[in-house]
Amino acid sequence: MSTEWHKSTYSATGGNCVEVREGVFGTDVRDTQNREAGHLSFTSDEWSALLRGLRSETR
Repeated sequence: MSTEWHKSTYSATGGNCVEVREGVFGTDVRDTQNREAGHLSFTSDEWSALLRGLRSETR
């Protein structure tokens, strides 16, 4: 897992952002404003399915 957190490209420019760190085996996601609350972890397959679902919702 990469230790580098970065702002998600899906986040808007306002204060409501999420950060992600991506690795070979999965992706972690956390709330930029509540970093101390922890993060959610997704396997590579779960993350891919989530992104596919989000893309299909915007059409």
